[in-house]
Amino acid sequence: MHGLSAAEVLDLWDDCARESAPRRGLRLLMAADPGMPADQLAALTVGQRDGRLLALREALWGPEMVALTTCPACREQMEMALDARAFLDRAGPDHPDTLSLQTGGYDLTFRLPTSADLIEATERFDTEDCRDVLLERCLIAVRSEHDADGPVPADVVASVVRAMADADPLSDIQLTMNCPSCHHRWQTGFDIVSFLSTEIDAWAARILRDVHTLASAYGWHERDILNLSAMRRQFYLESVGA
Repeated sequence: MHGLSAAEVLDLWDDCARESAPRRGLRLLMAADPGMPADQLAALTVGQRDGRLLALREALWGPEMVALTTCPACREQMEMALDARAFLDRAGPDHPDTLSLQTGGYDLTFRLPTSADLIEATERFDTEDCRDVLLERCLIAVRSEHDADGPVPADVVASVVRAMADADPLSDIQLTMNCPSCHHRWQTGFDIVSFLSTEIDAWAARILRDVHTLASAYGWHERDILNLSAMRRQFYLESVGA
């Protein structure tokens, strides 16, 4: 995974600013793998996408990450120290194109959700319908001992969702938390698309302030300032008292 220059990260921030979360994830993925066609990237599973985005984050700023969460019991805000490399180590072997599951009298054949599926489900349907749309898109065949034309029972759907998560571990990263204040324990999800987008937003705000300061002081163009190394940029900022 190659890193990005300051100018490339700023262009990425600009491109993603008005995108939906699934499209933002795909746009980040395109930056992570610029040599791969967009349609092929959109066909990667969610876990494959997130693995590449974790690798992109590591290439940009290293593997160590700090995220914030709030205890649902006492509302205490907590910091989470995370490691992109540890998440990447969870990725399992390559999965087959189709998977099968027998449960509750049903024999199901399905594939794993992709970025293309997420974009279709979130942009064309209401939030409460997204899961059903995703399942419908990913189910290839359903055979039943019962009413073949009836809806798939909720417990069978839950089993399929679990099987998808087991087959694509990085698609559903769950963290076990323990509040130091009230000792409440709970699980919270980690979404690399949201996390990396937030980091890029914060980084862009800082770098644009630096650009404004140096452009005002020296009359330099934005691209010239962005092309400076971080060390040189900091030297000039300190020289003008910033």
